[in-house]
Amino acid sequence: MSAGASQPLALVLIPAAAVAAPLLADRLLRWIAVPTVVFEIVLGVLIGPDVLDWAHVDGLVDSLSQFGLAMLMFLAGYEIDFARLRGGPLKRAGAAWLVSLVLALGVGALVNDVPLDGAFAGLALTTTALGTILPILRDSGELSTPFGSLVMATGAVGEFAPIIAVAALLSGNSPARTAVILGAFAVITAVAVLGARRPRPAWVTRLIERTLRTSGQFAIRTVILVLATMVAAALWLDLDMLLGAFTAGIVSRLLLSDIRQAEEEVIEAKLESIGFGFLVPVFFVVSGMKFDLDALLDDPGTLLLVPVFLLLLLAVRGVPAALLAPAGLGPGERAALGLYGATALPLVVVITTIEVDAGHLRSSTAAALVGAGMLSVLAFPLAAQRVRGGARPSAPAGDGRARVRAESW
Repeated sequence: MSAGASQPLALVLIPAAAVAAPLLADRLLRWIAVPTVVFEIVLGVLIGPDVLDWAHVDGLVDSLSQFGLAMLMFLAGYEIDFARLRGGPLKRAGAAWLVSLVLALGVGALVNDVPLDGAFAGLALTTTALGTILPILRDSGELSTPFGSLVMATGAVGEFAPIIAVAALLSGNSPARTAVILGAFAVITAVAVLGARRPRPAWVTRLIERTLRTSGQFAIRTVILVLATMVAAALWLDLDMLLGAFTAGIVSRLLLSDIRQAEEEVIEAKLESIGFGFLVPVFFVVSGMKFDLDALLDDPGTLLLVPVFLLLLLAVRGVPAALLAPAGLGPGERAALGLYGATALPLVVVITTIEVDAGHLRSSTAAALVGAGMLSVLAFPLAAQRVRGGARPSAPAGDGRARVRAESW
């Protein structure tokens, strides 16, 4: 089947895979909690060129996937409340991530024929899937505990810091130019944050409330404008759009922080509907369609990289998080923190996609990294709950936001 002929079918099969993913996750929930993102990628592989060859990635599909990537990073930034994590937890998480970065760059450079390309590949080992572990903490009642704050800080740094590293290391600019560009973007971000924190005129609040359930949708349109502006600023400065999208999420959270809780929850639900209901699943299904399954299966050595990368995620990301945790943590809590910290998938997909497109990473190695990421979200959170003595995660009851995020990441 030619790529051109498959285009109309792809426009149906991609949303069909997005619909099937939460259904499959829900059916398996009584035995094991599998994040929906795993099924989205697997179904993308199934309908893609390497298996059934029903759908191919063309310009339109790829553009929708890029919008999904931007929305994914926006929602990740929106999720993080840095004010709550300020102080000890954030400092320890930052120190642990720097150790992970040094280890990851070193391991990557040592095992690759081209040391610089290997170092780039190592960035994927420094990430943490905050969106995957957050619903588990909420459902178990640990989100508001000191341990929950430590995990939140570890996850926040594990999402924010790799994006900065991608912008710095994969831009192709000299270190001095990169520093200037990041400084310029920091100034733009500071201006946006100050603007978001300024008191709003009364008429703006009234307009948000009046159009919240009408075709006007002033709040949603404003947030989309913030997202577009920050992404455009990042691209204008020759940075990756991930940084702009992630920062837009932080700015938007501040922008909506002083409206009434009822309105804020409605706005968040709408943003999650746009992201997790439409754009983000497209990105992950398309990522599955791009997944180089043939390269992974044809070479036994490449297939063996999957468990190797899984162990490296634990050693490079999990061990520093556990070792640099506060002294008062017991062995079970320390091990659980490391397992949560080593849980990685969304940013592994993002980083490997960027590196393959830039020629820094072979598609077979990228496939092995993504495979290890899928295994990590299946195994590590469950293992973390067991070593802490907690119950297996169950279906969320009564918290709609928890369920949306549990299914979408």
